[in-house]
Amino acid sequence: MSVGTPFVRAIPVSDVPPDKLVSIDVQGTRVLFSNLGGEIHAVSAICTHEEFDLAQGFVLDNAVVCALHLSQFDLRTGEVYNPPATEPLRVFNVKIEENVIFVEV
Repeated sequence: MSVGTPFVRAIPVSDVPPDKLVSIDVQGTRVLFSNLGGEIHAVSAICTHEEFDLAQGFVLDNAVVCALHLSQFDLRTGEVYNPPATEPLRVFNVKIEENVIFVEV
């Protein structure tokens, strides 16, 4: 991408099937991608309670459930729903061009 463009090429849309979680490193930041009803979302992939990759959890409605201590986070807004986590996840802007997801980190 050219200088001044905040979006970075991340992953093909086909690599993020519905109701699955995929985490990858994007410029040194671990990003969790989800496909909710055909809409792609990106949040930080590390649980705010413990250093645990949320891709190892599962999707429940529009939330990711951390497999370590069962905290839930909204995959669209990053909002934390229950303890032990108390801090929300960072939300990343995404755009799709030619079936590739770009993320603003």
